[in-house]
Amino acid sequence: MDHPAPVLPCHCLALRQASRRLTQHYDQHLAPTGLRTSQFGLLRGLARVGPISINGFAEIMVMDRTTMGRALHPLTRDGLIAAGPGPDGRTRSLTLTAAGRDRIEEALPFWERAQQTFEERYGAEPAGDLRRAAGRLALSV
Repeated sequence: MDHPAPVLPCHCLALRQASRRLTQHYDQHLAPTGLRTSQFGLLRGLARVGPISINGFAEIMVMDRTTMGRALHPLTRDGLIAAGPGPDGRTRSLTLTAAGRDRIEEALPFWERAQQTFEERYGAEPAGDLRRAAGRLALSV
């Protein structure tokens, strides 16, 4: 039996519950590609900003360095991301590989379907409002 999430006065808990539910929705759609939502987001993010240092990418993705390292491991293992020497020789630089670009293209229709079904269920305008609010929140706390 499904139990509704309790309505609690904690903003953080409410957002984490909503985030987990939305992640489950996207993961279900992306499952045929072998990517999780978090991995797809990292690939798309790197495609937009790379090559970039691991620390710089972690900052952009609002992740701590250790979590970023764990998240990148399967993507580098699978040859979707390459980690090589950075411009100063002391840092590592991340680059999206051709296989990574191919995987994004393969997964894009599944991600688009997840976007579409979310907007159908939640409403396109509220979904846009939610995305903008989340963006403001990521920059303000």
